[in-house]
Amino acid sequence: MTESTPAGGQLARRLLISGGGGYGWGVLGVDDVRRALVGRAPVLLERGLRQRAAVAIVLTDNAGSLDLLLIERSRRAGDPWSGHMAFPGGRVDVGDATARAAAERETLEEVGLSLARSELLGRLDDLPGLPVPSDFAVSAFVFYASAPGPLALNHEVRDAFWFPLASLSDRERQIDHPAGVESNRLFPGILVDEPRGRVVWGLTYRFLDRFLSVLGQPLPESASGR
Repeated sequence: MTESTPAGGQLARRLLISGGGGYGWGVLGVDDVRRALVGRAPVLLERGLRQRAAVAIVLTDNAGSLDLLLIERSRRAGDPWSGHMAFPGGRVDVGDATARAAAERETLEEVGLSLARSELLGRLDDLPGLPVPSDFAVSAFVFYASAPGPLALNHEVRDAFWFPLASLSDRERQIDHPAGVESNRLFPGILVDEPRGRVVWGLTYRFLDRFLSVLGQPLPESASGR
């Protein structure tokens, strides 16, 4: 079930999750995230890189708990992340002063959300592309947007919605997800939209696992373990 708001011809939606709750989680608020990230020195990947990307993990308050912004990328030929569930973000361009600037720019371009007045809560450890070793690294920045407003999606984004942070740990959402239609290789994933079969996996899952572990709330294992 969703709650919809017109946003530049698109729909900015908040998924309303019935039941659920984590596997022992308390209610996480923005103060909990601040305390977990303040003063934390992330592990940065700097050497031997040819390409870098950056994403924004955007949180907002929803009746005392936190929601997380997720996007579904448009399906495009030649795009390795075509159709994936993701965070707003993209490659760091030569005009970007920092990786954080790239994450903010991409968020504004992709979903029409300016992070200029949002609070930067912290930065997670950089993650390398796969397979390792890799000359590609991704940085993730955690923001709190107190009043994000409606979203306006560009051509790179098929859909965007706010998802309850605590519901990520629901055991029934932990699944094994194939890397592709013809692949037998399975990766841990989180089912975030059962009617449409949309699953967070891959790099976005890895960042969520890191983020929630920093908060002291690691994800449960998928059916075959992680």
